[in-house]
This record gives sequence, C-alpha cells and structure tokens, in this order.
Amino acid sequence: MNADPVITAALERGQKALSEHDSKVLMEKYGIPVVSERLAANSSEAVAAAGEIGYPVVLKACGPEISHKTERQLVAVGLKSDAEVTQAFDRITGNLGDTPSEGVLVQKMVPGERELVIGLIRDPQFGPCVMFGLGGIFTEILKDTSFRVAPITEEDASQMMDDIRAKAILGPVRGMAPADRGTLARALVGLGTIGMEQEAVAEIDVNPLIIGTDGVPVAVDALVILSDSGE
Repeated sequence: MNADPVITAALERGQKALSEHDSKVLMEKYGIPVVSERLAANSSEAVAAAGEIGYPVVLKACGPEISHKTERQLVAVGLKSDAEVTQAFDRITGNLGDTPSEGVLVQKMVPGERELVIGLIRDPQFGPCVMFGLGGIFTEILKDTSFRVAPITEEDASQMMDDIRAKAILGPVRGMAPADRGTLARALVGLGTIGMEQEAVAEIDVNPLIIGTDGVPVAVDALVILSDSGE
C-alpha cells in the first residue's frame, strides 16, 4: 500500500518523526480519537484558535525535532483567556531558540484523571505489535502493559484491556463514567492497521490517552517515529 501523504512528505523532508500535529492527523484517519486542536503561526492565530476550540486550552510547541517540551518550558496548560494565550505563545516561541518549529498547537484541555498509553512497535521477529497499558508517569514506573501482534480484532483489543493488572481503571471510578471500551478497542485496532499498511512507521507512542469524565478516550499527545523502509 502507498504511504500516507503525511508520511511521504515527512520522509521527503528527511524527518525521522512526524510532528505531534501530523502524528494525530495520521491517527485520526485510522479511527483513533484525538483532541481538538489547531496549529497557530502567531499569537493572533492562537487566540482565534482558542476562541473556536473553547477555553480552557493548552499550548505546545510543535515540530518534528521538538522533544522534552515540559523541561524546556514549551508547554502551557489551563489557559483561560486571550491574554493568557498571547503571553504563553510569546513565552513558548521565545524558549524555542533555534529549534525549527511548525508553529504552536492550541489544544482543548481534556478533563479526566485516568491516563492510558497505547502504541505500536515493530518487533524483529513478530513484526508490528500493538501495546496498551497504564499511561502518564506510571508507564515507566509500573510497566503494566499488554501486547498483541497486528492485525488485531476488537475482541483481541478487549482482551488486552483485561490483561493489565489495573484493569479496574476502565470501570466507574470515583463517580466518573466507565471507559468507552468500544471506542478504545477501535483505537487499538486502528494502530494495528497503521502497522500493517504504513511500513515507514517504526513506532507510535500515544501517552497519555486520557479517559474523560464522560468515559470517552482522547489522545492528547502522540509521536510517530519513522524509518526509511517506506520510501
């Protein structure tokens, strides 16, 4: 299958990864729910985007070479006014220095305390494998994850959810709605399909995937790593 245009363009530019925005553009095509966001080139566009999306919002520097956003102060959360967006935009772009960027992402701030991780890796022996587990800071600390070789079915995805030790997080917790397992299953199936159809995708990391207070899962951060095999 031909590579997706987003991937083709990135490879032609010599990128080793998609930007966060392009990563989500790709994933959304495969049925993975992503946060509402706009890419802004200047503070006026950022303010307009925030008005369209609705406050509160999050601002992030965006580009294929941008990593460690929090440590470099390239993220601002909980912004509630045009003035705060303008100030945050100027601060983030000032902290970028010489790092190339595509602009600043303006994202809807998603309410929810439950964070998951979903992703894709290419195993040398088994090929593309889908991953599911606890997200946020607990991904590395607890290593509570499950894997399946792609392609997977929604039944496989449901079994992956039941495999983790902390599966109770998907149920009703502290008055929050249970996770929408159907949407979550389709997202995992979509990751497997990307692995089967897009050979240039070496790895996908979606962390966190937030389970909203309404139970709907939403990818708020994503990274797609590329190889040159899709050229």
